[in-house]
Amino acid sequence: MPQYPLVPAPGGISTTLDITAPTVVKALPGRLYSISVIVAGSGAGAVYDSASTTGNTAANQVAVVPTTAGVINANALPCATGIVVAPGTGQTLAVAWS
Repeated sequence: MPQYPLVPAPGGISTTLDITAPTVVKALPGRLYSISVIVAGSGAGAVYDSASTTGNTAANQVAVVPTTAGVINANALPCATGIVVAPGTGQTLAVAWS
């Protein structure tokens, strides 16, 4: 049994695949469920609570994406403005969100 129960997402959970450049995944409030590092890179990536790929700083950063391949459980992390995924150098990412 998981330590934390899954949180049902109204309308379901969506995925965005093959992220290789900063991408607005959702331009409205939402939740981040997981981040998959498909291709490892030489620099860490980031996820921001934002609706734009520009102007993001540590002040609105909600997650660091490590350089190694693997899956990060984001535990339905709420984002009040939107969800922007910015892969690190050489990374390919996939995210689950609602």
